[in-house]
Amino acid sequence: QVQLVESGGGLVQAGGSLRLSCAASGQTGDVYTRAWFRQAPGKGREFVAVVSGSDITVDYADIVKGRFTISMDNAKDTWYLQMNSLNPEDTARYYCAAGTFYSQNNHQLTTVYGYWGQGTQVTVSS
Repeated sequence: QVQLVESGGGLVQAGGSLRLSCAASGQTGDVYTRAWFRQAPGKGREFVAVVSGSDITVDYADIVKGRFTISMDNAKDTWYLQMNSLNPEDTARYYCAAGTFYSQNNHQLTTVYGYWGQGTQVTVSS
């Protein structure tokens, strides 16, 4: 089993930045793909960003490209989401997710990931 704990959420004004962290523990050797999703009130959970292997493959949702950056620190079993130029539409609960394989075609689907954190709230005020 792998346990994931997010941190770094909070309240920020539009145009501001936040960095989220996801710390993994347990059988982290099984983890190959690390991702971030978000869920706004009344909406489904949507893909934000993914990194697989050792930074071999990185992908972003179109809506965050150029503003968000995913990275990881293997030594700490931690990955991050640097979020810049935040706007109120980015308000959501952000979840980190981990999977044991990378799917070129399906990595944006929640079903690909077997491990999830509890989420951290990000609120962007206008």
